[in-house]
Amino acid sequence: MPVNLAAPAAEQLSSVNGVQLGTFAAGIRKANRKDLLLIALAEGTRVAGVFTRNRFCAAPVAVAKDHLHSGVSVRALVVNTGNANAGTGERGLAHARATCTEAARLLGLRADQMLPFSTGVIMEPLPLERIVAGLPGCIADLDGDNWLQAARAIMTTDTVPKAASTRMRIGDVDVTVTGIAKGAGMIRPDMATMLCFVATDALVSQTLLQKALEHAADLSFNSITVDGDTSTNDAFILMATGKAGGREIVSENSPEYIGLRSAITGVAKQLAQSIIRDAEGATKFITLRIEQGRTLQECRKVAYAVAHSPLVKTAFFASDPNLGRILAAIGYAGVDDLDVSKVDLYLDDVCVARGGARDPAYREEDGQQVMKRSEITVRVILNRGDESVTVWTCDLSHEYVTINAEYRT
Repeated sequence: MPVNLAAPAAEQLSSVNGVQLGTFAAGIRKANRKDLLLIALAEGTRVAGVFTRNRFCAAPVAVAKDHLHSGVSVRALVVNTGNANAGTGERGLAHARATCTEAARLLGLRADQMLPFSTGVIMEPLPLERIVAGLPGCIADLDGDNWLQAARAIMTTDTVPKAASTRMRIGDVDVTVTGIAKGAGMIRPDMATMLCFVATDALVSQTLLQKALEHAADLSFNSITVDGDTSTNDAFILMATGKAGGREIVSENSPEYIGLRSAITGVAKQLAQSIIRDAEGATKFITLRIEQGRTLQECRKVAYAVAHSPLVKTAFFASDPNLGRILAAIGYAGVDDLDVSKVDLYLDDVCVARGGARDPAYREEDGQQVMKRSEITVRVILNRGDESVTVWTCDLSHEYVTINAEYRT
């Protein structure tokens, strides 16, 4: 069961003028489930993206990057689940391009105006014929209110569809930001998440759209981890249709841009945290705050050392306050000149260690009481500077092992 996370209601997700979504059960891996999504974009929509840095990036990632960076006007996204089309060589690239060609033919567009995305099992050939057969069904289903259906269609081991939406006044126009994401395992994004698609009707320049995307990614999907594994298929796409009207946002220092960036980041954070709450086998949602570091880089090193430690994660699953494991992880994080005699450690408001050693006032029953909670904040205070970082993670349970041991069966 996800940690304090329920599926959103369809009425909570605002449509974005200029965006239509259609889904279809193409039988890519499992019968009788929606597994193919088409997102159609109005002419003039601007699109920005960030992608996995995994060198074994999937074929659709390579093709999507080529099309996006060519400068053409992107008019549609095709997303399939059940098969990652990764580790598939030239054949996989050909299949990704063929998907774009067929979608473009049906929509009366060019193949390079399509962006393909896939998620699922790695190193298996993409069942292209099923995708081609399913695309007309997606087109017939196109509707601006299909955000929740779209979120369901891109799920793999997710147990809950992930979607978020917000509306705000920017300048003299009302603006909407709505997005969906999927991910539950193989999560330690190195730019984004497994898959995330966010759209807005704001009128914003291409340069600022990309900057807003990168800002949002750093504070959301680049700040989560389930298991330390970076996917071959990670992609975070931001689309701006401009249909809200008003003046184009072109100044990075303008209140309009700062407001839009904040809204996009807020939606991205909600989606990213939903991934951690729905992480494979998770029973605890853990916020890691590394404070008073000298640099952001060293704060991140400490955060991920703690977040990736199997000993720390299993202790949280067991509600066992064996908290020396956290100190050990801090110590091997790679901050070579760290003065451990200045490090303080808190679980929620319980001081566990002060000055690098067990706080004399700390009682183990207080630590255990905190660890039994479903949501826990771990604060590590380095006492060496003014920088801080927040990372969200989860515990490691028996169920995580079971899910991944049985993933293909």
